[in-house]
Amino acid sequence: MVTEEQKAQKAQRLGHGLGDGNGLSWSSGYARVVGAQVLSIVPEDRLLIRELAKQVAEIAARPEQAAKRELWHRHNALLETMPLIFCDPEAAWYEIIPADRLRCKGELARVWEFKLLKEVYWANEIKDDRVIEPCFRVHYVHDETGWGLEVRIVGGENDGAYRWESPLHDYADLGRLRPRQIQVDYDKTSALFELAQEVLGDILEVRLEGAWWWSLGMTSDLILLRGFERALYDLYDHPDGFHRLMAFLRDENLAKLDFLEANGLLSLNNGGDFIGTGGYGWSRDLPAADFAGKYTVCNGKTVRTRDMWGFCESQETVGVSPQLFEEFVFAYQLPILERFGLNIYGCCEPLDRRWDIIKRIPRLRKVTVSPWSDVRKMAEKLGPDYIYCRKVNPAPVSTAEMDEESIRATLQDTFVATYQHHCPAEVLLRDMVTVSWNPSNVIRWTQMAREEAAKVYQ
Repeated sequence: MVTEEQKAQKAQRLGHGLGDGNGLSWSSGYARVVGAQVLSIVPEDRLLIRELAKQVAEIAARPEQAAKRELWHRHNALLETMPLIFCDPEAAWYEIIPADRLRCKGELARVWEFKLLKEVYWANEIKDDRVIEPCFRVHYVHDETGWGLEVRIVGGENDGAYRWESPLHDYADLGRLRPRQIQVDYDKTSALFELAQEVLGDILEVRLEGAWWWSLGMTSDLILLRGFERALYDLYDHPDGFHRLMAFLRDENLAKLDFLEANGLLSLNNGGDFIGTGGYGWSRDLPAADFAGKYTVCNGKTVRTRDMWGFCESQETVGVSPQLFEEFVFAYQLPILERFGLNIYGCCEPLDRRWDIIKRIPRLRKVTVSPWSDVRKMAEKLGPDYIYCRKVNPAPVSTAEMDEESIRATLQDTFVATYQHHCPAEVLLRDMVTVSWNPSNVIRWTQMAREEAAKVYQ
């Protein structure tokens, strides 16, 4: 049973609330946290960070990391492999590496220490198929202007429940919305990159990358602006207004991509980048054949959207019919996805009933199979032509004592289905809030996933 003391400690994250709600697992969230810090690291903290970086460099040089990298390349090329296993404890990282374990004093140093400690733990304890790389990523420091009609969040302290007050009460006010604009702080970005180079550059390759979004699906923005219940009623009561709002969000996202591309702010995500909700992006099919750069602006070459993985989802419309989804959501997502070299679709929504629509996405490569999907039906639909990204329910791994029989049954059902239909498969344990302060849960889950896969893929 989790004690009140443990709850209070977890609420501190990395100390004094430093961190985010996802254990710094999402690049976009990590970039915001780092960008908000004072860019200073005292000598004592530098020594601690450098020692951790040396451990990461040693791990990255192991032959097993190169083997994992090649496994992902084959898998993402739709070649036959064993199922890939990926486990990210996300918010539960604050229980695995609690604040009182961190030794650095400064806040930026604590963020970097936490990230490096995660790399070491992933390799030495979890032992999934995630590749540990000899690099250290820093991201552009940036902010974003508002819509003009602003969403008010109420509650949410300590990652608790919250509600929001959606500002678009009447579609007559649509003209008051303004597309959000990205504002890059180039001076602070340069200072951050130089600091990382100074502290770690002789140990790990320091990379400057963009982290501008998680999803381009738009329906989360839709409900923030309009409200959940109101938006669903709008499908019948105000269809024209709904279409106009989705068109605004589509055009806003296309303009964002244009801006990032024109200003050389995009980065390749075909390496050790967590993409969408479906594993890692290692791929030799990206970038496009006419690209000759590296990860961002390099040798005069700029990353374009066609050199990257794209990603959309629409979890908020899970209760909407396929016909309404196609007309009111998918029609606006498609122009965005058409720009990317490879695509992923889906998150926590089941896609069984939407597959005939989703499969029209050009260069679709990965499809999420959520805990609410029919795993066998999805395996039959995807077959060998798409990567089957199975997200398992994290709830059974979140208790103090796991129900291993139930966990094994879920894994076995998945592997039997993917094996029978020749699906390139990956199994993901994500979206974790807690492990009830029992880190061995994620270690044991990874072991069980490998054992169950081996039983079927003999």
